Amino acid sequence: MMKRVFKFVHLMGTVWLILCVGLILVTALREAGFRWWVIFSLSGHSAVMVFLLVSLYLFAVYRGTRPSQQIEVEHPLTSTAQYKVFYIATPFLGGLAGLAGLIGTTRTSQLPLGVALGTLVATFLVWVILDPAVGLLEMVFPTSRKHRQQRIARARALRREQQQRRERLLADVLSREQEQRRQWQRILQPHAQTLAALLVGEGADFTDAECKAADIGVIAWQTGGQGCMQQLRDMALEICRQRGEAASSVDYTSTWWDGIGTWRKSALPETIDL
Repeated sequence: MMKRVFKFVHLMGTVWLILCVGLILVTALREAGFRWWVIFSLSGHSAVMVFLLVSLYLFAVYRGTRPSQQIEVEHPLTSTAQYKVFYIATPFLGGLAGLAGLIGTTRTSQLPLGVALGTLVATFLVWVILDPAVGLLEMVFPTSRKHRQQRIARARALRREQQQRRERLLADVLSREQEQRRQWQRILQPHAQTLAALLVGEGADFTDAECKAADIGVIAWQTGGQGCMQQLRDMALEICRQRGEAASSVDYTSTWWDGIGTWRKSALPETIDL
């Protein structure tokens, strides 16, 4: 509940700061002799940029106020509730200071401008200068520095452990894949011999070879899908090369196996390279 209140007050303070800056700019332009229609035309384009900048700023503030980002040991001052109240209330405190500085003046028309200037100056001093300086000072404390070093060391150890876990997982996957391929090698060896004989046209016409090759392709698909079919094809081509029959062989497996599972034929049959 308190965090929601802080965020709401901070949002209102940011809106108040923007209004004050807009008042200062409009007053400066009027004193420079610009007419109201010029001021309105300029404000229309700048409003979009201001909205984007404020949205990015509030997004950063929202992320910075999450519990995971609050490290009280490293920031013993800026993480306290008192400092947060002071930080988010700075625009309003600056406006009150500007108003107090004009007490007793007879020119009431200067009150809005004085409040706006007080808001701008106080917010700039606290948000831009004081808050970063306090944050740097907190990091110099021995306790903060030690805790930060330990936190960084834990983060590095965690990243290292995650990297090692990924490497072990990858090695396990590769090991299983290699073992699977060795099993396929033993299962497919007789079929690879038959397919190699079909590729060189031993003892069968083309139609009969196509039917037998299709049956072999179905067996390979049922054994391990397209990867198994590809391995069987490679084994058959390697047998052709080892026998010295590659020059007289043509790779018809792409055509013979077209439509089996996810296998699709290439445009033309390929000659087996030596």
